[in-house]
Amino acid sequence: MSTPRPYGTWPSPLSARAVSAASARIEGARYVGDEVWWGETVAEEAGRTAVRRRAASGAVSDLIPPPWSARSRVHEYGGGAWTAVDGKRLVFVEKADQRVWMSDGAAAPHPLTPDGGDVRFGGLTWEGGRLLAVRETHGGSAVPHRDIVEIPLDGSAARDASSLTSLVEDSHFLAHPALSPDGSHLAWIAWDHPAMPWDRTELRVGRLEDGVVAEWTTVAGGGSAPLQPEWLDDDDLLYADDPTGRWNLWRLRLTADLAHRPIAPADADTGGPLWALGQRWFTVLEDGRVVAVRTHGSDELVLIDGDTVQPLAIDAIAGLCVEDARGTRVLVSGSGAEGTALWDLDVDDPASAVRVAGGGSPWGVEWMPRARAVTFDGPRGPVHAFDFPPTNPHAIGPDGERPPYVVFVHGGPTTHVGGAPSSKIAFFTSRGIGVLDVNYGGSTGYGRAYRERLLGQWGVVDVDDVLAAASGVGDAGFGDPRRLAVAGGSAGGWTVLCALTRGEAFAAGISRYGVADLRRLAADTHDFEARYLDSMVGPLPAAEQLYIERSPLSHLDRLRTPMLIEQGLEDAVVPPSQSEAVRDALAANGVPHAYLAFEGEGHGFRRAETVVRQLEAEIAFLGRILGFEPDGVAPLELD
Repeated sequence: MSTPRPYGTWPSPLSARAVSAASARIEGARYVGDEVWWGETVAEEAGRTAVRRRAASGAVSDLIPPPWSARSRVHEYGGGAWTAVDGKRLVFVEKADQRVWMSDGAAAPHPLTPDGGDVRFGGLTWEGGRLLAVRETHGGSAVPHRDIVEIPLDGSAARDASSLTSLVEDSHFLAHPALSPDGSHLAWIAWDHPAMPWDRTELRVGRLEDGVVAEWTTVAGGGSAPLQPEWLDDDDLLYADDPTGRWNLWRLRLTADLAHRPIAPADADTGGPLWALGQRWFTVLEDGRVVAVRTHGSDELVLIDGDTVQPLAIDAIAGLCVEDARGTRVLVSGSGAEGTALWDLDVDDPASAVRVAGGGSPWGVEWMPRARAVTFDGPRGPVHAFDFPPTNPHAIGPDGERPPYVVFVHGGPTTHVGGAPSSKIAFFTSRGIGVLDVNYGGSTGYGRAYRERLLGQWGVVDVDDVLAAASGVGDAGFGDPRRLAVAGGSAGGWTVLCALTRGEAFAAGISRYGVADLRRLAADTHDFEARYLDSMVGPLPAAEQLYIERSPLSHLDRLRTPMLIEQGLEDAVVPPSQSEAVRDALAANGVPHAYLAFEGEGHGFRRAETVVRQLEAEIAFLGRILGFEPDGVAPLELD
């Protein structure tokens, strides 16, 4: 029976500690013999990434014990930090030193790459009996040197770096190396500053001589953004590309005329922003059929057989990744009603899908809100969002009262949210606080035209769209327009700060490691994003005045909205100085605020104790400002 209670005060079993434990990420998965291996972040172990195995018996164990952590820092965001070789051994990038290590389970891991120097590896792939990786070498230049290398398994390169074989370089950025079945050609993705990998990339194919690329040709891209080449045979490539405005699958025949043919085109994306190495949106089965992700707002898994497209039912609608395939089986990770999970799925019998890891929230699916896709009218066109209403099987709001709402602004900004009710969203909705998750202009998942709405307009379009969505909460009648808060991290934190210095739509704001100063960001940020602002604002020095005018730091005198600021002290993307400047301005303006700085955290929070403190502080802050007393959470003192 549901009892009327004031919104925000509803009792909830979703403690911050439980949410932290349920917020693991899946970091790749592989079939290895009769086992399944996968990577998984463990918040309770300082956020390390464990690599785990599930035996045929169902028993689960770790392949590397604490404190070993498989995490790459190539491009700062990493990805592809482990793989299996020879069907029995694990190779992985250790977070602490960025070296590649091998473990056979019988003894302690041993290194495969040398110690010393700021050299990083990522995008590990086992191709045709060769271990390939993207190597990133810092020092000596403002732009790190990157190449695709082969790493010998005998450990010789750990003693002598010259034992590493460089296959190809010739670009600022490289990803997705793929060897042809006969080992005669290498395909890969490349791009150069100032482009980002969702703007323009090139699909290249090189002829190998003595194991290295002797000559190469660009076979797709230049004005589009191809991704993930996969060899169908020695002469045919399957890849994703968006020359039509949507990432669809294409087949390329490596003949004299380089014939390209679309595969089951759709008004949806098979592909996305290449923030991390090793992302996979499709795979080819042994019989030639293709399992692919299609995204239009939310994700869908489909089986493509010629021109026939069949949906594959799976409890995931966001962050879908096709990790590996064997026979008619695929490993798929993603987020759905019960959180992030990994499934082992037979495409010919989808009902038999086995959840290998994750999911299965301890509080039950009835506590998870059901997303509703909504669209608002914005100054430049439709604004897409997902509405998560307050959801609690034992409580309802008082008659005639609208709930408070938090407008979530995702980071990136070139990424998107897919409508899956995460445990962090349910932390709020189960207490009687609605969440509106906004895909503002610039977000992926709706085609190139929608994401290019942000070109030259960061700090304008995103803010206008978020304000339009906030207005829509009140106009549509599902939230209280007087009790609206806005929250976001990184680029989302930038939009929060911009919105709060531009108007009074929100009663409260939460910025997690948010960008406050564009010039400082351009000067301090890492190489992967060093030219990101060229397209979103304008190239320096010509656009310097625009950088000044757009930056919230230039308008902190207008900041009159109570704020909670959260910052990792080891953040190399958005340094703590930016959050500290906002804190100081709030203090100077006499505005209630709290500033939380977390030791050992970088760009994004991974440690259990950090996530617990973050969530408890946020709900306490909202209660303090929006006028309710959250159940079971200590008050937050404001300065």
